[in-house]
Amino acid sequence: MKWYKSIISFMIVFTLIFSISLINAHAEMPFSINAKSAILIDQSTGKILYEKNIHEALPPASVTKIMTMLLAMEALDSNRITLDDKVVISEYASSMGGTQLYLEPGEIKTVEELMKGLVIRSANDAAVAIGEYIAGTEEMFVQKMNERAKELGMEDTNFVNSNGLPAEGHVTSAYDVAQMSRELLKHDGVKGWLTTWMDTVVVGKNQSEQQLVNTNRLIRFYDGATGVKTGYTNDAKHCLSASATRGNNSFIAVVLAAPSSQIRFDEASKLLDYGFANFNTVEIVKKSASVGKIQVQKGKEVEIDGVALDDLKVLVNKGDEGKVKKEVIIPQYIQAPMEKGEKIGEVIVTIDGTEVNRVDIVTPEEIEKASILDILSRMFKRFAGN
Repeated sequence: MKWYKSIISFMIVFTLIFSISLINAHAEMPFSINAKSAILIDQSTGKILYEKNIHEALPPASVTKIMTMLLAMEALDSNRITLDDKVVISEYASSMGGTQLYLEPGEIKTVEELMKGLVIRSANDAAVAIGEYIAGTEEMFVQKMNERAKELGMEDTNFVNSNGLPAEGHVTSAYDVAQMSRELLKHDGVKGWLTTWMDTVVVGKNQSEQQLVNTNRLIRFYDGATGVKTGYTNDAKHCLSASATRGNNSFIAVVLAAPSSQIRFDEASKLLDYGFANFNTVEIVKKSASVGKIQVQKGKEVEIDGVALDDLKVLVNKGDEGKVKKEVIIPQYIQAPMEKGEKIGEVIVTIDGTEVNRVDIVTPEEIEKASILDILSRMFKRFAGN
């Protein structure tokens, strides 16, 4: 009987502890969001600042097109395609329903025109046409979408098409949307379209002019808005990935399955407001900036600048900026030869003695070994100087 009472007592204690932990976990979030899933991240560091069901797999509707845009921008930036390339619209691309440019089979459009329609109007036919041009078929393009998602750590995602029209098994999560949004925003070329409120495009064999209006209302009404994408279907409800920048601070807010269009914009704005009101980004060093001079032994050059491999930033609560400390670790000298981009040191950032981030210091260019002529010339200059 005693063992039975012990088990009952243990179960009661366990239940109480579990309940308290749930309450505390919920209490950590400073406010509620009227949507099934939501997240706020710092764009610079990826740090999560607010979360609600962030790994729940949900239909994303046209938010899907963030990945389509990303693959298109990667193709453009690597010169695999150009904005002036001519794309012949397929029967399949022109058959897409929902929001579209009303492209006709056999019509020829430039990549730039299709990107306008994709990013600003969220055109389903433009999304398919871009995907077919990049990969050959939409099926092959969707395969590339899923491969890229895995590379970005988007473990809750499975794409079935390139535009987000309803399809069984086509899902992602707020966390994953934030990751692909952050990656997309690294491409400067897409930002002009993301922040365009209105534009025009000529489509159809009759060459009719259509006005494009950005589906993301925050571009016009939220201070500092930089993107990214809306989405809606009956199953997905109202979705939004929203980004904004003010000064050094940039945040990404994702809201999935909100009950109305206005609510998704309101809730995304609430998340972004929370970020700007409470956090500040401290820039430690910019990518390719010099962080110190280093002597070179046996090199054509006697001294080089060690440069940062990437931007180094840290996010802090407002008022804690003074707690951020930087330590630069570089050797007294390096020995030639060395390749461009070889690691030669580190910049380490701490807050209250705890490391929060670091970046490699690398060689800015190839460092060649000194020739006999270089050494003799150097010796002569020293002698002449004396």
